[in-house]
Amino acid sequence: MTEKLIKKDQVKLTSLSSKGGCGCKINPLDLSEVLRQLPKTSNDPNLLVGLDTSDDAGVYRINDDVALVQTLDFFTPIVDDPYMFGQIAAANALSDVYAMGGTPLTAMNIVGFPIDTLDKQILTDILTGASHKVTEAGATLVGGHSIDDKEPKFGLSVTGTVHPNKIKTNNGAQVGDKLILTKPIGVGILTTSIKKDMLTETELNNLMELLATLNKTAAETMQAYTVHASTDVTGFSLLGHASEMAKGSDVGITIHKDNVPLLERVRELAEQSIIPGGAKKNHQWLSDKVVYDDAIDEVDQLILSDPVTSGGLLIAVPADEAEALQSELQNKNVPAAIVGTVTEENTGMIHVE
Repeated sequence: MTEKLIKKDQVKLTSLSSKGGCGCKINPLDLSEVLRQLPKTSNDPNLLVGLDTSDDAGVYRINDDVALVQTLDFFTPIVDDPYMFGQIAAANALSDVYAMGGTPLTAMNIVGFPIDTLDKQILTDILTGASHKVTEAGATLVGGHSIDDKEPKFGLSVTGTVHPNKIKTNNGAQVGDKLILTKPIGVGILTTSIKKDMLTETELNNLMELLATLNKTAAETMQAYTVHASTDVTGFSLLGHASEMAKGSDVGITIHKDNVPLLERVRELAEQSIIPGGAKKNHQWLSDKVVYDDAIDEVDQLILSDPVTSGGLLIAVPADEAEALQSELQNKNVPAAIVGTVTEENTGMIHVE
C-alpha cells in the first residue's frame, strides 16, 4: 500500500464529479442505441476483433506471429487518494489487454483536469501512480494527451501484443465449461459508500489495494489451461459481462450466487440502499436476459448487477481443468472462485440460482 494516503484536510476528488465520482460507463441501453447506428466495420482481413463483438479490446494482425491489442479506458475519481486513483485507473485499462490473452506493450495517458482550481500536485500524484502501475505491468509509458476540464478524469490508452492464434475472446465458451472469477464484486457499492464516509480507513485501504492489483498473474496463469473464453468484469457488472459471453458463445450460463465472492460489507451496505445508479441501470438492461430463482431477492440481483472498476477476469475453462486452475490461482494469491457453469439450455440467457 502506498504511503500517499489522502489527509482529512485535502480535497475529496470523489466530490468533484457531477456523477458522484462513480466512474460509470454509459449505461448499456443507451450505448447499444448509439452503436447500432454506426456503419459496419472494415472488411480488412487483418482486423481480427473489432466493433462487431462485445470484446474488451480490438485486435489487429501485423504478421503471422504478432497482432496488436488496442484499448482505452478512463473515468472520474472513485477514491480520494490521487496516487491510488492513478494506480486503479491504470490497472483497469491494462486489464483489457490481459483479458484478450495479450501482453501490455505501451501506454498513453488520457487526462482531463481543472488545472486552475486544483493543486497541480494532485495531477502529479495521479500520473505518478499510473506510471508505477504501467512499469509493474512491464509496459512503457510513451506519452499522452491532456485537456483543461471542469472534472478530473484519467485513464490510459494501451497497446499490447498477442499471437494471432492465442487470442482470448468472450465468444468461445462451450457447454460444460466452468466459469472462474478472479476478484470479488461489489466495487460500485463500496465506492458509493466512500462519498458517504461509511468505510473505515482499513476497509478503504483494502479496497484500493484490490482495485490497484493487476490481472497480470491471472492472465499469465490461465495460459497453461484450455481457456475457451475470457473477459474482464467491469462497468456492465458480473451478470452483464456473463450475458455478453452467453450471447456471443450461443450458450446459456448459470451463475451460482452463493459462490460469487463479495467484498467486505457489500451485502450490509446494499441492504441500506447504498446502490449506485449504474447497478440499477444494469439491472434494468438485464431484465430480459436473466432468470432468477425465487430465493434471489432484489438486493442480490442489484449486487450481481453492480458496476465494477478494475474487476477480475471471468474465464471459461473445461470442467476437468477448473479446480486445478482455481487452486493454482489461489496459491498465487489470486482470490479465484468457480462461480458458474455453461449450459446448453437457455441459450443467450443467464440463470441465477
